[in-house]
Formats: sequence, C-alpha cells, structure tokens
Amino acid sequence: MAIRHLAFAAAAVIAFGTAATAQEKLRLGTEGAYPPFNFIDSSGTVTGFDVEIGLALCAQMGVECEVVAQDWDGIIPGLLAKKYDLIIASMFITEERKSQVAFTDPYYTAAMAHVAPKESGITEFTDEAMSGLVIGAQSGTTQANFVEVAYPSADIRLYPTQDEVNLDLASGRLDLQVGDMLPLLDWLNNTDDGTCCEIIGEPITDAQYVGDGVGIAVRQEDNELREKLNAALEAIRADGTYKTINDKYFPIDVFTMKASS
Repeated sequence: MAIRHLAFAAAAVIAFGTAATAQEKLRLGTEGAYPPFNFIDSSGTVTGFDVEIGLALCAQMGVECEVVAQDWDGIIPGLLAKKYDLIIASMFITEERKSQVAFTDPYYTAAMAHVAPKESGITEFTDEAMSGLVIGAQSGTTQANFVEVAYPSADIRLYPTQDEVNLDLASGRLDLQVGDMLPLLDWLNNTDDGTCCEIIGEPITDAQYVGDGVGIAVRQEDNELREKLNAALEAIRADGTYKTINDKYFPIDVFTMKASS
C-alpha cells in the first residue's frame, strides 16, 4: 500500500483515565508497516495487534499513551534517543538485542517460515538447494540474519518493509522469502496478492533467530517500567482483554500458539 512509503511525522494520541498526569504519559514506538501487528489504516491511524495490546497495557496502568510510527531500521536507535519510551513492534527477544535494550516477558510466541509461489517445487532447505535462487527478507530483522547465514549461496535481497518483500514475491521477482510466520499467514489468507503463494517446509523455531518469544523493549535503565508492563500484561491476560484483542486478529491464541478457547 502506498501509504506505507510516506514519512510518518504525526503521532496518534489516545488517552486513558482521568488520573494520568503529564509525567505519566508513555510514548509507544512501533513500525506501522507490519500488518496485522502494526499498520496504518485508511484513516491514517496507527493500529494493529501490537498497538492495541500496547494501549490496553497503558489503560491497565492508568497512563496516557502516544503511539509513534518509526521505520524499522531506526527503531532501537529511536528508543535509545528517547523518541519514545518503549517499543511494541513484534520484536523477537534475542541475545544481540538484549545487549542494547531490556525486554518484558513475551507477549506472544515467535516462529518464522519460508514462503514460496505455489508449486515452486522447493523441497530442500539447504544452502546447496538454494544456490542461485532469489530470496527476500526485511532488512534489520532476524529473518534477514537467518537467510544470510543459512543460504549464503543464494541471491539475497533485503527490503525496508515486509510489504515490499511480499510485493516482489507476488510479482515473481523472488523465488522465496523468509518472514515472521503470523504476518505471513495473514497475508496469504486475507489478501489478493497472497493467493500466489504458500508456506513451505517446517516453521523455523531456532532460538538463535526467534529468541525467547516476542517482547516489549525498554531502555536498560527503565526496570521499573519493565516491571509495570509485565504486571499489566499478566492482568490483561487474566481479565480477558488480551483474548478479545487476540481473537480480533487471529484464529489461534498467539500467546501459546494453540487453539483459542
């Protein structure tokens, strides 16, 4: 969608509770280009599963929230530069990232997947089998790290956004892509472009790449905020708020990757 290529200068502001003060305001950083987790809707509002979970956590904590869209490649630098107070953008918890930021407990489970055009004939997932194939991934992601390590003999192409990876796969400019499994399932099942393609092979669950799940990132010195977010996450899981948001976007409970009860 063309709107994804715009520079986002404005923020969507949503307030919860009359008790919130200016000092209690939190700025939530997200990408805005990773549906259904975070995206810009037809009205120009940043929304999606990540955003709704973030706003629910703010409501649980009784604070005012501001949602800030930030390109993925600059999302950790933006947090460290204090452009926002936390990142909720489907970020895998990895050892490399933990050297820069601190993470909350996971708010959903992570897995990656290979996606190829239907009847691609790709059945082997070795560097030798991928030699000469054109493989895409979003730059700055663990998916990009995976393809660069696993398939160095392939022609690897990295893109600023997941939408651009999907577009080039649907247009026949890629033989294969590796991406986060849940957004890819949404693209395959709920878009016209996605009918071109299918998940092949087994899910990629190597902790080296998908880490310990998907967490909210905060600055390393903000341990009090991290603990408050963990408590709020536990509370919205217990009171059904999480399930309501989950079921709006997914047919399974993404916290456990099991059927939603």
